Amino acid sequence: MSVEERRAMIVHAVLPLLVEHGANVTSSQIARAAGIGEGTIFRAFKDKDELLDACTAEALKPDHVLDAIAEIPAGQPLEDRLVEAAEALGAHLERMGALMSALHASGRVKHRDPGSPRKGGRRESMAAIRGAMVELFDPEKDRLRLPPEQLAGLFLTLLFGGRRLAPDVEAPTTRQVVDFFLHGAVEAE
Repeated sequence: MSVEERRAMIVHAVLPLLVEHGANVTSSQIARAAGIGEGTIFRAFKDKDELLDACTAEALKPDHVLDAIAEIPAGQPLEDRLVEAAEALGAHLERMGALMSALHASGRVKHRDPGSPRKGGRRESMAAIRGAMVELFDPEKDRLRLPPEQLAGLFLTLLFGGRRLAPDVEAPTTRQVVDFFLHGAVEAE
């Protein structure tokens, strides 16, 4: 197994532990989860911080959600395609949030150095997700009131913004958000 393959294997084994233990996860727990010796961890990563950084970078990558969106059959009705995409995006956000919350709660708060370059930053991730959403709208482009690019942006804004409701207001279901997006707030006459 190459060093990069070993690093990836360790990262994938450690992510669930980080959600549970945060930065307090021990090298013994990491080794057990990955099925390796503790020394192997530190041959793949120079220290625990480097491993935690690699785990954070992996959790933030949109690859899994992009794959899930790409697998949505174009032959399904648009509403069903959007519901599947919204659920995949919601799961992605939950995974990221759970990891970041656990790391923060355990005392690991890293602030990015403003002078350092960003690899695969938020802007690039959102552009990739928006591009995947455009593909879901594209089969309907002749029926749409706006271009697929604009609709993808509007849908993502509604989807991500709609999760921040007041605590005393029941959050809409994913299907309700999609229905509202496609049909609006006013009943058809």
